[in-house]
Amino acid sequence: MTGAEYGIQPALIPHGKPILVTGLHGQLAQALAAQGGPRIRLAGRPELDFDHPATLATTVARVAPAAIINAAAWTHVDLAESEPAAATRANRDAPHTLARLCAEQGIPLLHISTDYVFDGLKGTPYTERDPTSPRCVYGRTKAEGEEAVLRTHAQSIVLRTAWVYSAHGKNFVRSILNAGQQQPQLRVVDDQRGNPTSADDLAWTILRILCQIEHTGWQERYAGLVHACGTGDASWYELAVQTFKAAARHGLTAPDIVPIATKDWPTAAPRPADTRLNTGRLHQTFGLTLPHWQDSLHNTVHQILSTSPQKEAQN
Repeated sequence: MTGAEYGIQPALIPHGKPILVTGLHGQLAQALAAQGGPRIRLAGRPELDFDHPATLATTVARVAPAAIINAAAWTHVDLAESEPAAATRANRDAPHTLARLCAEQGIPLLHISTDYVFDGLKGTPYTERDPTSPRCVYGRTKAEGEEAVLRTHAQSIVLRTAWVYSAHGKNFVRSILNAGQQQPQLRVVDDQRGNPTSADDLAWTILRILCQIEHTGWQERYAGLVHACGTGDASWYELAVQTFKAAARHGLTAPDIVPIATKDWPTAAPRPADTRLNTGRLHQTFGLTLPHWQDSLHNTVHQILSTSPQKEAQN
């Protein structure tokens, strides 16, 4: 299945026991709730708090889910450098606990991970067989979380994704639109490459995977690492340019966008230069391919700007 077949479809999954989704207010969790219908049960603080492990067991027992999607994580990449213990609790320890709880219940766990587990030096798209080599604390803790999940529960799928954006929450597309309305010129990094990914497309893919699991029953071939991201790649600069091209349809005037090098935009956490992901296993195992990121980007920008451009872009 490819781009034209994707779209937000309420109650995408058939009736059955609840699907527990962590990360209550996150953009992926919200997209899953919008598409998955009443079976999706979102959970987050204070009900489910990764800093308080007992809340995980309590929530799982109360919801009694058919599966868990772990869409929560510590995603403050730079702050993780100064708060590694907190990042470790969220990105390694809590997923490990969720995997143990799923193993005890005999239910699947779909755990979301990141392209930042790689150092970006390979020069070609990474496959699931490539060893991890993170450059920052965030990437290291996510890699440790992957290992903990897969070691603990045989019915686990770790979905690595990248550069997620949506019409809601905090993400690059919303931030760049907001900045472009406030500043006449923007400097954007042009020497980091990755796969921009729509949260709506990622949610659709996750729900289709769950549908297959429920239809066929769990199969050993489902388990393990799977790369799931938008088709095509870009730099942050290219993503910014295309965002304002899409916004022009709504009468938004683009600022002057200047490409810069990573060294000209210093950050606390080092960024990998090229974390493009190969998504062949996703297609081979589940018959799924996410749409091209530019197509989905236009849909997202339309959602952000069609109702109230300034208000939506600044929220």
